[in-house]
Amino acid sequence: MNRTLTEFSTLTFDCYGTLIDWESGIWDALQPLLMENHATGITRERALSAFAKAEHRLERENPAMRYPDLLESVHREIALHFGLATTRPLDGRFGQSVQAWPAFPDTADALRVLKQHFNLVILSNVHTAGFAASNQKLGVEFDAVYTAEMIGSYKPSERNFAYMLDRLDRDLGIGPESILHTAQSLFHDHVMARKFGLSNCWIDRQHLNDRGNWGATTVVADLPEFDFLFHSMGEMALAVQDLSST
Repeated sequence: MNRTLTEFSTLTFDCYGTLIDWESGIWDALQPLLMENHATGITRERALSAFAKAEHRLERENPAMRYPDLLESVHREIALHFGLATTRPLDGRFGQSVQAWPAFPDTADALRVLKQHFNLVILSNVHTAGFAASNQKLGVEFDAVYTAEMIGSYKPSERNFAYMLDRLDRDLGIGPESILHTAQSLFHDHVMARKFGLSNCWIDRQHLNDRGNWGATTVVADLPEFDFLFHSMGEMALAVQDLSST
């Protein structure tokens, strides 16, 4: 691919893992369960791996379930996986935790730079109210927001990308050739983005390309192709600024 970043008109984003630090949010939200059970031997890495497995299975089996309810079920499964005792209030608190998940420190500044050059669009696996709460931390108004609750399925379902592309074309006149899909998760986003023929930018915040630690996302057997690679949104914004100043 010989296109540069500034040749695209639209950035479509995954939010959680790319803009919002969902792994820190998940780990923080698991602390009440671990404290109640005096569970000192469960590491962040083990907990996030258990989260990834439970979340993917439950999203596949319950595509229309709202994300807070799905998170409650994930919490119960994590407790079962580690042999911990949970309660409905603990499950419910975890289910409502999305609004407390923090933004990455570079996100808001980077998005304000990118907003000067691109349409910004969200394609997220959370519920609409959950993203609205997170958006208060992101510093910009997005041109379109599409959530799993609106679509009735969770990424990496083909339905989510088909829905986004159809709505962008009908509502904003944006075609796939103008889109750069920008995301952290290979599993949730990049495999399907390539299947739909989208150009893609991998925000490899975890340096997975170097060390292979998958965190809260499902492992993919084969690394999908990507057109651009940055290790933070800040790096991407600087690259766009450099291109725009030449």
